[in-house]
Amino acid sequence: MPTTPLRKDAARNWERIVAVARDLVDQGTTLQLNDVARRAGVGVATVYRHFATPEALLEAVAAPCLETLVAHGEQAMADSDPWRALRKFLSRVVEAQLTDAALPPVAAAPVDALPRTTDLKQTLAAVGATLLDRARDAGAVRADLAAADLVPLMCGIAHAVNVHGGSTADRIVTAHRYLATLLDGLRLAPSG
Repeated sequence: MPTTPLRKDAARNWERIVAVARDLVDQGTTLQLNDVARRAGVGVATVYRHFATPEALLEAVAAPCLETLVAHGEQAMADSDPWRALRKFLSRVVEAQLTDAALPPVAAAPVDALPRTTDLKQTLAAVGATLLDRARDAGAVRADLAAADLVPLMCGIAHAVNVHGGSTADRIVTAHRYLATLLDGLRLAPSG
């Protein structure tokens, strides 16, 4: 939802537009604002008033997923075991990339259309970096793994799983297997 309060009718239109866009994204259809307006039963100007570009609309569709990932990351930081916290967080990230079609293009976009998206992505990156730092400081993760490596690694797993294909449930199982393999390579063996 926008940060500025909307009139009730404008809020209903915003919600309807985002719901239609969500359905289109889930179907694998490229967002076109004119098509979204027609399907939502609102005027084209109404859609453009809320979302200046298809990218802004896509980011609005992805925002709840980004917010959920931030919340999972913050919960993971409360875990007393840094390795387990990082593993659980990365597992959630990879699952989200497979189950929310709006997330991968928004996460990969070099420039954001909405300030809220930038804030969420920066917060998510900071949470991931903190979890990685904690695991590294605990001696659980290789020292040469940088926080900037996390997004490409998670995107790589999601891409590999999507190329592999199958049902969503099968792809999630495969993603967890790939993630476990990756994490085994990143984890330091306990000393002694």
